[in-house]
Amino acid sequence: MLKKTFHLVILLILFSQVRSFGQITTNDTVKTAPAEDVPVVNYTATPKKYIIAGIDVTGIEGTMYEAQPFVLVSFSGLAKGQEIQIPGEEITNAIQRFWKQGLFSDIKILQTKIEGDSTWLEIKLTDRPRVSDIRYIGMKKSERDDIEKKISVVKGNQITPNQINSAKTIIEKYFDEKGFGEAVISIMQRPDASAKNQVILDIEVDKKEKIKVNRINIEGNESISDRTLKWAMKKTNEKGNILHLFRTKKFVEDLYKEDKKNFINKYHEFGYRDAEIIRDSVYKNDEKTVNIDIVVEEGPKYHVRSINWVGNTQYNSIDLGRMLNMNPGDVYNQKKLQERLTTDDDAAINLYQNNGYLFSGIDPIEINIENDSVDLELRVTEGPKATIKKVIIQGNDRLYEDVIRRELRTKPGAVFSKEDLIRSVREIAQTGHFDPENLQPGVNPNPEDGTVDLTYPLTSKGNDQIEFSAGWGVTGLVGKLSLKLNNFSLKNLINRENYRGIIPQGEGQTLILSAQTNGRYYQSYQFSFIEPWFG
Repeated sequence: MLKKTFHLVILLILFSQVRSFGQITTNDTVKTAPAEDVPVVNYTATPKKYIIAGIDVTGIEGTMYEAQPFVLVSFSGLAKGQEIQIPGEEITNAIQRFWKQGLFSDIKILQTKIEGDSTWLEIKLTDRPRVSDIRYIGMKKSERDDIEKKISVVKGNQITPNQINSAKTIIEKYFDEKGFGEAVISIMQRPDASAKNQVILDIEVDKKEKIKVNRINIEGNESISDRTLKWAMKKTNEKGNILHLFRTKKFVEDLYKEDKKNFINKYHEFGYRDAEIIRDSVYKNDEKTVNIDIVVEEGPKYHVRSINWVGNTQYNSIDLGRMLNMNPGDVYNQKKLQERLTTDDDAAINLYQNNGYLFSGIDPIEINIENDSVDLELRVTEGPKATIKKVIIQGNDRLYEDVIRRELRTKPGAVFSKEDLIRSVREIAQTGHFDPENLQPGVNPNPEDGTVDLTYPLTSKGNDQIEFSAGWGVTGLVGKLSLKLNNFSLKNLINRENYRGIIPQGEGQTLILSAQTNGRYYQSYQFSFIEPWFG
């Protein structure tokens, strides 16, 4: 009897607890539940439609959104007065929007109050921590500087898992390219005790040993020597090979992939168009080196049987063939074919592009392959002549623009010429005022109206010179002072408002002042002026 009474008490207690929870979640009118008891929207419950009566955003204290929570409400896609279904896609979509933004580590949408068909929502966000400091461990300063430029992690910004994964991949690739193929990268976050919701990021690199190539073993090459094929692999070289003394010996996977293409391209130069690497492997020789095995299948050696030009109306096939410098019976050298068609200074395509046909092209097509012979059809697309529309000069802060433009062979309204473009670049470089390595002209064709815009990006460099020497001789002090200004402007000498600094500059003229003395016995003063436009 006592046991039955005990069971009855337990059932009554459980029933009362279930009943009280039901009052919080199902009655028509309820009071706001304490924050710690507010349930997250239950996506497995029976859907019900509500009108949003209010939306609060929490968890944004101390963030940029604290004074503007309406920005986050708007971003959620939810709005006061909106009819939604709970659970339903409106809530799901709102959460997904926040996740895609990547700024929050935890996102919840809670029902804090229900009155009839009205509901109050709370968007509860946990802000991702911000990076207070980044510490690099196990790398040189130059490596650290390089990595800082490559990764997207910045002090003061929030850090996301995607950023960490991306940074790790970038760092791994960076050290792999330096030959540290076994490097281990770890990126750890630890709370910054001096700042709320901020972390210190430790980026640690264990480089291990630099991996070099011990030996490259080639099988199947009967027509081309090991030495020739290994030389074709420009970035993958055996250590200890005296012929590769000044080449890199480190093994880098990406460079090895490129060198396999170079390996096959060398076969193509000798007419073996079907050559292919049928198997290759890279394996450890010891802790510091690897061996490489390459098995090649050469195939037959091909010759050119015929060459036929198609589509050329401006220039005849004889002249084009003379520039091509390949004839029937020659070994089918694919590298030479491309060079003679497009890349050499005197390539066939330049006959067109030096005379305005910027839109021209020549495509070599193998129209027939029989036994060891190839029939080539060289298809010419001439297009219309292109006229220069704009000539744009960028980055110039050293010379007056008219001084630069008088060096150019490319003028607006003139017919485009590749030869004139190259000569213009050379003329600008010879002024000595700009870095020739960064002088890469931009050619922007406009096929719609048959015009082209040319851009010359310039990087200024100083080239003024000052020389001073002094000594002591039997006659006393001996000294010489020389000043050479290579960007002088004579016309601005009396116009101080046009000075650049303390010297009139901008015309590219050369002014040389020098003085030499050995005391009262000898003094010499020299002055010279050069106008390059008359030179």
